Amino acid sequence: MASRISLKSKTLSLALTVSLVAGCALPRSGPNKNEIFSGSEMRNGDTLVIEVDDTVTRATALDPGRTFAQGFLNAGVTGSDTIRAGDTLGLTIWENVDDGLLSNAGMNATVLEEVQVDGSGFIFVPYAGRIKASGNTPEAIRRIITEKLSAQTPDPQVLVRRLAGDGATVSLIGGIGGQGVYPIERPTRTLTAMLARAGGVTIPPEIAQVTVIRGAHTGTIWLEDLYEDPSLDIALRGGDRILVEEDQRSFTALGATGAQSRVPFASQSITAIEAIATVGGLNSGLADPTGVFVLREESEASAEALTGREFTGPQRVAYILDLTSPNGLFVARDFQIRDEDTVYVTEAPYSQFVKILSAVIAPLNSANSIDQLAN
Repeated sequence: MASRISLKSKTLSLALTVSLVAGCALPRSGPNKNEIFSGSEMRNGDTLVIEVDDTVTRATALDPGRTFAQGFLNAGVTGSDTIRAGDTLGLTIWENVDDGLLSNAGMNATVLEEVQVDGSGFIFVPYAGRIKASGNTPEAIRRIITEKLSAQTPDPQVLVRRLAGDGATVSLIGGIGGQGVYPIERPTRTLTAMLARAGGVTIPPEIAQVTVIRGAHTGTIWLEDLYEDPSLDIALRGGDRILVEEDQRSFTALGATGAQSRVPFASQSITAIEAIATVGGLNSGLADPTGVFVLREESEASAEALTGREFTGPQRVAYILDLTSPNGLFVARDFQIRDEDTVYVTEAPYSQFVKILSAVIAPLNSANSIDQLAN
């Protein structure tokens, strides 16, 4: 009786195992190399499969550098002393008499704080009238006021100071130590000086981008390039908006890697070998080093340049890297990953064999256990 139970159990287990394997129900991380190749346009699929070599690496290389347009680069530094509409001035007037036009009894100095330049560029000073301030320096305004008051009070002495106002200011937001609105002053007339004035950048410099919005024009650069290239340290203009933010690019890692996730770029550029290392490298028990794919949608022009053929619209491209070839690691070290790429590592055929073997042995071991219990 026990032998019959044993035979039936083993037969049932083997039948279930064969059915499972035949149905391709074994767990795995995704398609294998041959299945991806079966979707190639050479086999009536819709994906271009291109083996990566030095030629492909050079053809797909992308310079991640950013720069400002000539309109930003050619703008000269404005004079920090030039008064503009909206600026705020501080005036102090001394009169050489005891009973002056402006001063109170017993005082010979009059202080006029926060005299704002109106939209037309004028200020009003008692007994001097409306005075054109915009376009002039504080020294020029001092002379004008002195001249107008001289006819009414003997030897007036005038001091004009430019205060922080909203006439020549820039706004800074994002990854800045102190977000806010800052006046353009003599020490802060350029981009780097203004960033320092606002407390510096608080995000890692290798992934920091600086965007300057000036009217309808926008320019974005890397923070690292700003400090390496003096020409990018542009002169600021009133009304500029400065945004500092992290690089938003990322790639997705899937398959037989140390981790499967969406990974942000950690530098201006990242290569295939760096991308694999970022997620823990290849899974030594599963990965097929001859089947590392980078999946990307290439533009029509790029696809035609790579293949020498004509296409209509963007094309799906599966770049394949063979890390076991003599030049494989060097090619992977040079092949650049782009934003929204998918890095997919296929499983080795051996790993599937091990899974099949495990799927066959496990039920038989269970059957043996049942047989032993029955006996």
